[in-house]
Amino acid sequence: MTTIDSDIDSIDLVADDAAARLLAAYEAGSSFLFSTPRGVLLARGVAATVPKTQCAREDLPRRVADFFASAEEFGHRNPMVVGAVPFGDSLPAHLVLPEDVLRAEPLNVVVPRTARSGALDCEVRPVPAPQEYERGVSRVLRRLEDGELSKVVLARSLELTAAEPIDVRTVLQNLALADPASYTFAVDLPKRGEDGTRDSFGPRPLLQRTFLGASPELLVSRHGTRVRSNPMAGSRPRSADPVEDRRRAAELSTSDKDRREHAAVVEAVAEALRPYCGELHVPEPSVISTAAMWHLATEITGELRDPATSSLELADALHPTPAVCGTPVQRAREVIAETEPFERGYYAGMVGWCDAAGDGEWVVAIRCADVEDESLRLFAGAGIVAGSDPADELAETSAKFRTALSAMGLDQAF
Repeated sequence: MTTIDSDIDSIDLVADDAAARLLAAYEAGSSFLFSTPRGVLLARGVAATVPKTQCAREDLPRRVADFFASAEEFGHRNPMVVGAVPFGDSLPAHLVLPEDVLRAEPLNVVVPRTARSGALDCEVRPVPAPQEYERGVSRVLRRLEDGELSKVVLARSLELTAAEPIDVRTVLQNLALADPASYTFAVDLPKRGEDGTRDSFGPRPLLQRTFLGASPELLVSRHGTRVRSNPMAGSRPRSADPVEDRRRAAELSTSDKDRREHAAVVEAVAEALRPYCGELHVPEPSVISTAAMWHLATEITGELRDPATSSLELADALHPTPAVCGTPVQRAREVIAETEPFERGYYAGMVGWCDAAGDGEWVVAIRCADVEDESLRLFAGAGIVAGSDPADELAETSAKFRTALSAMGLDQAF
């Protein structure tokens, strides 16, 4: 295994921290991990897989409901599905019924973890090259001027190749410990090629494929009849200088461009939730932070009209939001497909869980990576609206890469 520094044993944790033990118990290839501010969920083994269709979301809530009915017939009590749904329709959703599920209270880190550096020896290839990404932003801005769209989220990727298979568990531990308030996840995926995706690394046998990340953005959760969503749009990189860091947060809070971008996302999320909720509370946005970024965020809460509405049905109605796609959504997806020189796959999709009672949590799959043995793809995007500057949008994607790069001990900017 390629060595990536991890000091999970030396972190000062709350005594007898079950969450830390679950994090340490994760094993790539046989587990699903989901660490959130509400708690940690570790699912192990695969009892069954939700039947796949050519289109990822074709009748997905209904297919899962039928799957739950079959599972209960075979003696599974309150069965649960865990997994990932891709951004587009070219891949199937990957949802499985685990053999067993373990839960713990939220990860409680007393002493914040500092980023490690210089541990992963690898080659890095930006896709597209930075200059080409800026040209792509300029092309999108011209289309915005024509009035056919109001926003497009344009992403880029980094392809990393190490000398040996990457230690997925250590990367996951580093992500979770660096920012326990984020939604840290790891999902076992079918090997590339088995799910219909192209492999730009060329033909070769693959031992393991894992989709992992630390998303700051809750797409939707449902617990009983209570619904919550926390859309984000508009951001600034964090600074190591406390004075400059506070200045950037203040600048974000008053930025007309960022507040317009954020308002469009919040409006779309609220409109999608209103048919399902008897009451919906949409407050003013606030500025929140991760280890790498400041974000504008709005915590939307509501009460379901029909208690039978599942978290997956709500997530399906919301996905993809303008925060990862654009507006209008269908036209933005077309522009993304025309402009980005790679397939997003599960990046900008959704990751989470749903049980037979309908409870569950789904997060937007950002700040993430697709790991295949010794190869790893990182993804980061920026929302392009009127007034965007190509150099600024490139810098924003570079800052967003820092979340995963720091977990691998890399300090370089790309």
